[in-house]
Amino acid sequence: MTFTIVFLIAFIASFGLRHWLSQRQIRFVARHRDSVPAEFAEKVTLAEHQKAADYTIAKLRLGILENGVSAIILIGFTLLGGLEILNIALLQLLGDGIPQQIALLASIVIISGIIDIPFSWYKQFHLEERFGFNRMTKKLFFSDMFKGIGIGGAIGIPLLWIILSLMAKAGDLWWLWAWGVLTAFSLLMQWIFPTLIAPLFNKFVALDDGPLKTQIEALLKRCDFASQGLFVMDGSKRSAHGNAFFAGMGKAKRIVFFDTLIEKLNPGEVEAVLAHELGHFKCKHIRKRLFVSFLLSFAMFALLGWISTKVWFYTDLGVMPNLNGYNGGLALALFMLVSPVFSFFLTPLGSLASRKHEYEADGFAAEKSSAKDLISALVKLYQDNASTLTPDPIYTAFYSSHPPAPLRIANLQRFK
Repeated sequence: MTFTIVFLIAFIASFGLRHWLSQRQIRFVARHRDSVPAEFAEKVTLAEHQKAADYTIAKLRLGILENGVSAIILIGFTLLGGLEILNIALLQLLGDGIPQQIALLASIVIISGIIDIPFSWYKQFHLEERFGFNRMTKKLFFSDMFKGIGIGGAIGIPLLWIILSLMAKAGDLWWLWAWGVLTAFSLLMQWIFPTLIAPLFNKFVALDDGPLKTQIEALLKRCDFASQGLFVMDGSKRSAHGNAFFAGMGKAKRIVFFDTLIEKLNPGEVEAVLAHELGHFKCKHIRKRLFVSFLLSFAMFALLGWISTKVWFYTDLGVMPNLNGYNGGLALALFMLVSPVFSFFLTPLGSLASRKHEYEADGFAAEKSSAKDLISALVKLYQDNASTLTPDPIYTAFYSSHPPAPLRIANLQRFK
């Protein structure tokens, strides 16, 4: 029962902290709803500022409801015996072995996905629609969902089979071999996703010849950045939000602009946004993040390798393991459900590192492109994406991967 108590304490603390932070953000944004920050007063109208506040608050309220439902699901699967019932039912149906364990893990993913559908539907066709961002059709919504299920199954089931087989046959150090497999798979996906998977969901066309392409190519030359090509993605078929990114590794790197971004920004602003993204690459942020993710996954697999051999890990979370047999899938299922409760408390560290990287990428963009154009682009994106200009400082410190708008703009002003 000791681990039950530890889990409940962490569960209550994490759920309570999530709720408290969301409520802080709601109150702070609402309190500043009727006044545009002085540094944005000439560029952002009161109506735009209020829209951003209302959009932020609506998303937070939906998030609070989602967190509540997630908490109920977690307790239902663990302490209330849902996972035990599901495990026994699948044992009776499929017998003991890897197929049953894969079915157990797939069932959890499917059940969680089904419960999530109403939230995704409401967010897309009510919340995003209400604020003028939704461009997705209901047909596309279901098409994306079924494509995602198909691709997830095609990739996930063989990967699970390998990991579960290692758990069964590779001895006490199975977790090390499993970590190696997952790391290799993650690196492989850096090449596979942009060239094979992403085109199943979006169309990617080469950026047309013209002033923008010429300007972008000059930037790439200044930054000594070689890419496979410049592409425009039809992001507008799902959302009015704009973005730019690059995907892949090595010679497979490709730069992608949302069509909505090109519609909203002038060539100088698009160049500045891309320079920021290139800054992440040139400052080695992507390599650092990959390295940290591999270290964290190593630690998680090592912990799983140890904890999966402890009977109390199962019994204290409402599950009875096979004391004389194989529990690979059951261990993975429990770990997948419970570990986010504990890892949640590390969120501020990741957020802090990410904000530091954003400042560094902004500095790179100011040097290689234009701080003035990047400021102009950011203000337009804050307006078009209805991003609040007045976030709560504590909420920001805990969650935000990007610095608050006033601080970020003030930092860029130093380079003008």
